[in-house]
Amino acid sequence: MQERLQKYLARAGIASRRAAETLITAGRVKVNGAVVKELGTKVDGAKDLVVVDGKPAVAPDEKSWFLLYKPPGVVTTLKDPQGRPTIGDYLGSVKTRVFPVGRLDYDAEGALLLTDDGEAANRLMHPRHQVKRVYLAKVKGDPTDASLDKLRGGVRLEDGFAQPNDVTRFDRADKNTWLRIVVSEGRPHLIKRLCAAIGHPVVRLYRPSHAGIPVDGLRPGQLRALTNDEVRRVNAVAEGKGSAEPALKLPPRRHGHGVGKDEPDDEAKAPPPQRGSENARSKGARR
Repeated sequence: MQERLQKYLARAGIASRRAAETLITAGRVKVNGAVVKELGTKVDGAKDLVVVDGKPAVAPDEKSWFLLYKPPGVVTTLKDPQGRPTIGDYLGSVKTRVFPVGRLDYDAEGALLLTDDGEAANRLMHPRHQVKRVYLAKVKGDPTDASLDKLRGGVRLEDGFAQPNDVTRFDRADKNTWLRIVVSEGRPHLIKRLCAAIGHPVVRLYRPSHAGIPVDGLRPGQLRALTNDEVRRVNAVAEGKGSAEPALKLPPRRHGHGVGKDEPDDEAKAPPPQRGSENARSKGARR
């Protein structure tokens, strides 16, 4: 089946559709040995040989999707030049070349989607699509109503004005407070900087779900393939057609039993990577 060349490149995980257009117009793409610069060019992945910068671009017929409970102390990248633990260490027996949909801070934890669907991933990540991201942030102290109102109204950060979509108290601990914070942009360390701006630094940051898929039932470091129904739900969110938020739950206590209001702030202990784990089946859910 024929499709536009830029869409094919996005499906192949080469770049987003817009970035693929730049590759094409720059003369870096060949189809059946000939340089192609026309954006309207159509290709058939089953018949045509598409090459980018001398390397074949192969788009799989179906897409793989996985959900990882990213532990704290892990970098959201497949390789790290500094030698720190990465999410690549937890991909187990996954054979498909997947990549993370966005990122979570090094010390943050929770739901992280991985896929080889570049087009859908770009829609989920790009600020233009306003896909909401829900976080539970445990902050020091108990913010006053006035402080939360200030946060809701937006604060000026070093890289510009930032305003959450929503801020509410979720739960209280002895000396800390859990806040539910919703944003629709992915600036680095945004939640931490927002909370620090009102004088209540984050001591624990958790994302309970990603694109509507909850991390319930997984422990830090565990990975599972999405079901076909979940893949449909993720694509609906990416296309702006679905926004249902799963019921929120606090993360497990860091010493591993239940949820309590006195949970310690010591580092969570994620299980070691399981490269042959059943949790990471070689074929993810297919679209």
